[in-house]
Amino acid sequence: MPKFILSLFFILMAFQGFAQEDQQQKLEQRKAQIQEEIRENERLLQATKKKEKSVKSLIEIQKTKINLKERLINTTEKQTKLLSNDMYINQIQINHLKKELEVLKEDYAEMIVKSYKSRSEQSRAMFLLSSENFLQAYKRAQYMKQYTSYRKMQGEEIKDKAAQLALFNDKLSVQKTAKQKLIEENEKERIALQIEKQEQEKLINSLKKDKKKIIAEINKKQKESRSIERQIDKLIREAIAEANRKAREAEIARNKAEIAKKTAEAKAAGKKYEAPVVKTPVAVASPTKFVLSTEGQALSNNFKANRGRLPWPVDKGIVYSAYGQHAHPVIKTLVVHNSGVEIETESGSSARAVFSGEVMKVQLMSNVKVVYIKHGDFITVYQNLSKVYVGLGDKVAAKQSIGQIHRNASEKTILKFLIYQNATILNPQVWINNM
Repeated sequence: MPKFILSLFFILMAFQGFAQEDQQQKLEQRKAQIQEEIRENERLLQATKKKEKSVKSLIEIQKTKINLKERLINTTEKQTKLLSNDMYINQIQINHLKKELEVLKEDYAEMIVKSYKSRSEQSRAMFLLSSENFLQAYKRAQYMKQYTSYRKMQGEEIKDKAAQLALFNDKLSVQKTAKQKLIEENEKERIALQIEKQEQEKLINSLKKDKKKIIAEINKKQKESRSIERQIDKLIREAIAEANRKAREAEIARNKAEIAKKTAEAKAAGKKYEAPVVKTPVAVASPTKFVLSTEGQALSNNFKANRGRLPWPVDKGIVYSAYGQHAHPVIKTLVVHNSGVEIETESGSSARAVFSGEVMKVQLMSNVKVVYIKHGDFITVYQNLSKVYVGLGDKVAAKQSIGQIHRNASEKTILKFLIYQNATILNPQVWINNM
């Protein structure tokens, strides 16, 4: 029974080892992605330093870089922990194999001693000749043959266990090296993070001198942003009302056509058809919710099922300004509001659809263009485009380019991305993969 429990324990640990290897691989992929984001951030930071003197822009990019560094350190710590767990399991396997090998060697040594004592051909012959009958002699011959075979098998098992032990020792040695490398990487990143934070502090201190000017500038931009938000909200509500009006008219037309058909059929049969009282269509039930067809509901459900897995609305980029309310990077008492997420990318980059859908509206707003794409009762909004490649009613696919992102006076290429469900605004960062 104890042997069975021990075997079961090692089987479970083997499964755990496989799971940890899979998790380690995923963490390695995530780390590589974060490192690429840091490199992209560094390119933007250097480009910003060369092309403009806006300290606030540098602070925003620096802040993103610090967040990425912290995520990288956290990912590396997870890798180190997983590796430690795997090393612990391998050490238990090594200890178990050592004990098994020790027992096998003792048994084998004892058997060799016994075999040595009875090694002479004469004693073997006497053992066979002293048999009382042929059957006993045959059995003794078979026993001697099996004994020789068993001794050979034990020797092979010792070799096999020794090879396994060497393999686990080699694996453990590699893991120790890998763990030490991860620890050194983390220490290096911690030092780099500290330098980034010191640089951030210098930039912040340089801006604090112009506090009043900064507050006035931010308030102006926030006022403009809220005005645009109200326009977007108004347009979406109007689009919902228009879509529901068309759905209501289509429903009424279908009812009339059905009544006319049944009336004609009844007349042809010499009967009288009494039309039922048509109830008010469901399409007028809510002015802020789309009435969906079966196809529209399926698209909406599919969009919802991809929460957290949608692709970025740009090919490459970093989060310039996050969703929601958060403290200004310099004036901590000043709260900045963002209804979407702002993503900085390279000059000439295009915005791309995050999911398949239909273009609901293309709008000109403050000298830039905005594209609205409908996905059932979800709407994705792509703001700050200089060129648009799609038109009203066009069907678009996921990752399809829909327009070129505008480059502003500060030579920044920033896309503002929003997600709505009906007339309710959502946090886009929980919908986009790894944002």
